[in-house]
Amino acid sequence: NQWRVVLPGTGRQSKDWKQAPVFYSGNKIRTTKYTWFTFLPQNLFEQFHRLGNLYFFFLVVLDWFPQVEVFHREVTMLPLLVVLLASMTKDAVEEYRKYQYDRTVNSSKTRLYDR
Repeated sequence: NQWRVVLPGTGRQSKDWKQAPVFYSGNKIRTTKYTWFTFLPQNLFEQFHRLGNLYFFFLVVLDWFPQVEVFHREVTMLPLLVVLLASMTKDAVEEYRKYQYDRTVNSSKTRLYDR
């Protein structure tokens, strides 16, 4: 078993212990930036902040107009979809690893040393 050791800075924490639940929701560690519900919209928002993805999206939009159409619509969408899916898969794997690590740290036993 691995233990986390928490060292309080001053003795004030023990005096204010009864007021702590009022101000703080908990002491769990959370390093992930997405939840299950916010992954898709936030990730797409971040993906389209990249200049290359915006360029390919602009080409897809232009290709929907018959006067400007150079390739078939599906061919123009393919590079954008491949890049988006690859980036989203990479981000999902990283987030899942962060989530697992957070669960491990949050469920570990702690020992509190009080002065």
